[in-house]
Amino acid sequence: MKPLVQLLHFGYHQAMSCIFPVAIFGTLALSSVIQIPFLYRYDAILLVLLAVQYLMYRSGSETRDEIKVICIFHVIGLVLEMYKVWMGSWSYPEPGYTKLFGVPLYSGFMYASVASFMCQIWRRLRMDMTGWPGFASSFLLGGAIYINFFTHHFIPDFRWWLTALVFIVFRKTWIIYRVRLTTYRMPLTLAFIIVGFFIWTAENIATFFNGWKYPDQHDSWQLVSFSKISSWFLLVIISVIIVAQLKYVKANRK
Repeated sequence: MKPLVQLLHFGYHQAMSCIFPVAIFGTLALSSVIQIPFLYRYDAILLVLLAVQYLMYRSGSETRDEIKVICIFHVIGLVLEMYKVWMGSWSYPEPGYTKLFGVPLYSGFMYASVASFMCQIWRRLRMDMTGWPGFASSFLLGGAIYINFFTHHFIPDFRWWLTALVFIVFRKTWIIYRVRLTTYRMPLTLAFIIVGFFIWTAENIATFFNGWKYPDQHDSWQLVSFSKISSWFLLVIISVIIVAQLKYVKANRK
């Protein structure tokens, strides 16, 4: 009976940590079938997501520090989106007033939702880490991963080398998390893979509801390439590095 109770509590905290991602995909789904008069779809999505963030903050489900992390990741994601759209990796074909260089501003929230989940689950499961490699190595690796998203269009793609480095750098890093009174642990790299897979699944939902389109989806929707899991795996690492470093900085200030 106890394992079932633990699983239910774990599932509850996972679900509560996904409020913002669920809001994003719910808005994408509804806006694909419901049209708001005098308002483009992309603009409506942005207004809804801003309202959700405000309500989450006012209700106390997100703290001021978590909002700061979400804003940082929103900017990181938006810059990457602008570059990728410019390079033709994917597109946002619908019109909108809140588009910048062909990218609707709401798109940054899709990256920020990853940071939102990380912040929420960290707090709810009272997470900690052992064997953290430190600021220098994690920052340099995260920076190299982010830069590779830009440079692989011109020079060889180093994602598999970077993936190998991830397993080396974080080989001793474990996530410590707590469900009720019981403490568990998991290798951090395994958590990267699991979250990356679920984001890839969410990406398929988003493209199905025309959140954006890859070049091979313009004629008809089809499954997003499995290779994208590796991209999300690496992106999750950047979010974890940012969240972990900010958590440690805050802890040291106390």
